[in-house]
Amino acid sequence: MGKKLIFLDIDGTLTRAGSNEPPASALEAVRRAQKKGHYVFLCTGRNYAMLSPLLQFGFDGAIASSGGYIFCGDKVIYDCPMTETQRKEVMEVFHKNGVFRTIECKDGSYTDEGFKAFLRENAKQGANSELLRWREQIEHDLNILPMKQYRGQDVYKLVFMSPSLEQLEEPKRVLQEDFDFCIQDADGYGIINGELVNRKFNKGKGIERVCEYLNLSVNDTIGFGDSMNDWEMLETVGLSFCMENGSRKLKELADEICPSVEDDGLYQGFLKYGLA
Repeated sequence: MGKKLIFLDIDGTLTRAGSNEPPASALEAVRRAQKKGHYVFLCTGRNYAMLSPLLQFGFDGAIASSGGYIFCGDKVIYDCPMTETQRKEVMEVFHKNGVFRTIECKDGSYTDEGFKAFLRENAKQGANSELLRWREQIEHDLNILPMKQYRGQDVYKLVFMSPSLEQLEEPKRVLQEDFDFCIQDADGYGIINGELVNRKFNKGKGIERVCEYLNLSVNDTIGFGDSMNDWEMLETVGLSFCMENGSRKLKELADEICPSVEDDGLYQGFLKYGLA
């Protein structure tokens, strides 16, 4: 087998969502693959600050912020934050329509404090109490800070939580020329969850940029993901895997399904194709 470029989503693929602790089996698979001469990259919607705790495990580089910030070893090969005009327009139109924002910068993430207050007020409506617990855990584990601490740093991506689809109509109309709206599958919480990503990049384009930099063919790439923001990654790679815990639509796209992150899925996928 020739040298392969392996791209791993983090949340729901390499780790449980919001966690910075990969299973020992996943780290063993990565080490074995690298020993055989393959490259292993993170390919994630997380910004640099969110993924940095995982860099201790020796990955060869990362596609961060859904493709907006890419580094190979110590070399940054792509860096594309929003323009100042884009940032102001994005912030204003979501706020105007009552859509809750989490903005992602290189050094950290900042979230509207009103979102958790909204969830507390509506927690009696079934699954919102579960979402509140999940959100508080995510903010703690990934060090997401209140919006009042934001000081105008470059923004690469925005994660939105909308109480309804109607409240997204104006943001879509205003922003669709410059941005893609990646809306996750319905999650049963009564909240519309998604990401706003600059059309200049995505995970698939990030993979192409890494291949060009390393002078390797896209045909020699393998991707592992679990959610709709991995769509372009799985469309681009030569061989695509979706985790068993992943999105139904993504499973339909993927070449292979491997066990869930809780069941040593990456390790099993690496073994099946002789990567480890």
